[in-house]
Amino acid sequence: MIVGFEQEAPLDIVGCKGHNLSRMWRAGLPVPAGFCITWDSVETLDTHDLNCALTRLGAIAYAVRSSAVQEDAVSASFAGILLSRLNVTTTDGVLSVLHDIRESALAPAAEGYSQRRNVRSSLRVSVIVQTFVDADASGVLFMRDPLTGSRCIVVEACWGLGSGAVEGRVRPDRWTVSDDGTVTSSHIADKDVAVVSSEHGGTKETAVDPACRRRPCLEPDALRQLSQLATRCERLFGGPQDIEWAISGDRVWLLQSRPITSSR
Repeated sequence: MIVGFEQEAPLDIVGCKGHNLSRMWRAGLPVPAGFCITWDSVETLDTHDLNCALTRLGAIAYAVRSSAVQEDAVSASFAGILLSRLNVTTTDGVLSVLHDIRESALAPAAEGYSQRRNVRSSLRVSVIVQTFVDADASGVLFMRDPLTGSRCIVVEACWGLGSGAVEGRVRPDRWTVSDDGTVTSSHIADKDVAVVSSEHGGTKETAVDPACRRRPCLEPDALRQLSQLATRCERLFGGPQDIEWAISGDRVWLLQSRPITSSR
């Protein structure tokens, strides 16, 4: 079954990530348009139904991401274990990623993590399909310092797509920001590489223009916008959040919001 973000998306069939994105969309937060494929339909989804959903979405390229029913709870996050793909450009490409996501859920890494986090039931994985944001800059935001646990907003950013920062392939810029958007500390990294979209689909790593390597990825206004959006997410979900975001042109997009977990 396909469940659009505009619909009620039950947690037990679309997973925490899909459920949260649907809530964010319906709350008016800047989430790229998309839909969820329920965990029990990932292997049996009709190609015609998928093609119709993609046509309604009207995107040139898609972000296809996993959303496990047991994922992103306060005690467990499968970030970096379950597969995702960016800049997927065809229906056949999306179908291929559905298969790959299912395979990643059966891989030893997912099984081992489930055991360590006491996830005893079999891993049920739905899939999110969204309009792909070809980002100028992107990254993560924590509403508590990931090192000390103290209350503050920490923003990490890199040029291009956020997978560079999330996967540790890029040294990100880092700011500490108060709740009102005031920057209290900053560290601008030497960002020599960026992950960007490839003209033939997918992503690639590329060298950053020397003039941009030590230039901040974000202006103060973008940091203020991110802090305001983080506060809205915290109100919506009732606790401090771990957020993935992207900026394309002058627009900020939220790609994910989950509770801050004891282990990412």
